[in-house]
Amino acid sequence: MSIEIPSREEIGQLLKKSKRIAVVGLSNNPERTSYMVSKAMQDAGYEIIPVNPKVDEVLGVKALSSLAEIEGHVDIVNVFRRSEYLLDVAKDFVNIDADIFWAQLGLVNEEAYHFLKEAGYTVIMDRCIKVEHALTK
Repeated sequence: MSIEIPSREEIGQLLKKSKRIAVVGLSNNPERTSYMVSKAMQDAGYEIIPVNPKVDEVLGVKALSSLAEIEGHVDIVNVFRRSEYLLDVAKDFVNIDADIFWAQLGLVNEEAYHFLKEAGYTVIMDRCIKVEHALTK
């Protein structure tokens, strides 16, 4: 079985209605891709919630150690963790009932994908949220 993601038009619609993005694995190092992508999304008006137990703050926002610590609804969980960790993040994702599971460019895990699709969630893998936002705004 393969992974199917929403069309670019559908992704654009999802991004337009989303406001809060929890970023799992967000680094506080401005040279890291997770930081640059999240900064661009924050600058575009999205609320960024850093999820990384190894840092205290990123982009002026207190970092949380897990998705479970987030208060309120999350529209997108954007993941910057290696593919082998995606299933664990997917299980945490289901527990907070966010809308969209997004694994960044280069990240794919079929087991996580099927687990989430069977539970009825929107799943995007191997796409950069910053690029998709730029192409669909």
